[in-house]
Amino acid sequence: MTTPLLAVDALHAGYGKSRVLHGVSLALGAGELLALLGRNGVGKTTTLRALLGLIRPVEGRIEILGRRVETRLPGRITALGVGYVPEGRRVFANLSVEENLEVPLQRPGPWNVAAVYRLFPRLGERRAQAGRQLSGGEQEMLAIGRALILNPQLLVLDEPSQGLAPLVAREVFAAVARMRDEGMGVLLVEQNLRAAVERADRVCVLDGGEVVFSGSAEAFRADTDRWRDLAGATAGVRPAEPRP
Repeated sequence: MTTPLLAVDALHAGYGKSRVLHGVSLALGAGELLALLGRNGVGKTTTLRALLGLIRPVEGRIEILGRRVETRLPGRITALGVGYVPEGRRVFANLSVEENLEVPLQRPGPWNVAAVYRLFPRLGERRAQAGRQLSGGEQEMLAIGRALILNPQLLVLDEPSQGLAPLVAREVFAAVARMRDEGMGVLLVEQNLRAAVERADRVCVLDGGEVVFSGSAEAFRADTDRWRDLAGATAGVRPAEPRP
């Protein structure tokens, strides 16, 4: 990996006096998908919140696109070239699909409203409908499309398949994989273990706010004990075959 889009070193963070993260380190490069995995409550979302400036780290170093961001406000971090798709989608319920897509300040690049409609044709068909009228899968597509309008170099997703039917989840994951294949760095937090690992290049596993595994997706699949332990806490699935 060349100079990373995201580099986190010895990150400690939490809420008030409660420390959640204890020395988390990870890195992510362009054209790479890193799956951040772990049981509920181990610090995955807290890690994302610290990276995005939503909470301030207690200790540690965070670099995004080569710039230190530990003390930057969320808007300034986004302006560096970071797209964020939060858990629960958080689309604007009373705005139409097209109005939702027009909310972000578009940065130069290939992604605009028309490009989002080509990626997710269903959004184009529903462009005049309010966000609250969309299905969960359509809202997730809209949340991803809204992040893409920023033409980010780094895309951060928190539980994109949560509550989605399997066919819709596959469509969402295919779009995420396409972003990676087009050169975007993707940081994915996901409880669907099989789907995440099948598409990931590398895996980082948290437990108790610490990194307990960091390596290739193939190495994680080969670690059957760790896979079974984590799968038992998520979907009860077995490891997929390694990608050719």
